[in-house]
Amino acid sequence: MSPSQAVEDYLKAIFRLDSETGVVTATALASRMGVAGPSATGMLHRLQAAGLVVRAEDHSVVLTDSGRRTALRVVRRHRLIETFLSTVVGVPWHEVHDEAEVLEHALSDRLEARIDELLGYPTRDPHGDPIPPVDGHGHSEAWPNRLLDVPPGARLHVERVSDEDPAALVHLAELGLVPGAEVQVERLDPFDGPLWVEVDGQRHALGRPLARMVTGSVR
Repeated sequence: MSPSQAVEDYLKAIFRLDSETGVVTATALASRMGVAGPSATGMLHRLQAAGLVVRAEDHSVVLTDSGRRTALRVVRRHRLIETFLSTVVGVPWHEVHDEAEVLEHALSDRLEARIDELLGYPTRDPHGDPIPPVDGHGHSEAWPNRLLDVPPGARLHVERVSDEDPAALVHLAELGLVPGAEVQVERLDPFDGPLWVEVDGQRHALGRPLARMVTGSVR
């Protein structure tokens, strides 16, 4: 029997939290899912009973091999759908995430394969997130350097942009801070001041939360 939509959503959230922070707690999971603590704890009990997660000695949550395979299937479909909506349908990059959240649970294996072929077997979605292979083998979800942490004078080649905040994605696109962009870091003002960067000859002041959303490789 296929896992329910709720189970898939929780496994995907655990997978994302682990890739971003390295440790998944029930509290962090409840926050990510937008539910009360007891609701997240109850689901974790279900996932553990189904052999999809285990609780470590420090009470953190770890996906089992089965749980990780299921999470990767959902992540793959989500990012393929985002790529299809952006490339073929023309949906703006700040809207594809919410649409994919719905469609990822209804996509059949056959349609997934056809979309993959139609798109030319893409390896990245519109936000630069890696699309897992069909078997999930060798997939790496490690996040590269965050723009906020790049030292003054260095350059960042943008590879990934977090898709959690649609309004922020609109603003970042207006500034040219999208995958493939080259960013010159000038300075980080003290006392929680902005990060000053240059993109395509234009100088911008970025708030720190915004600068944390942009990641890539340092030149």
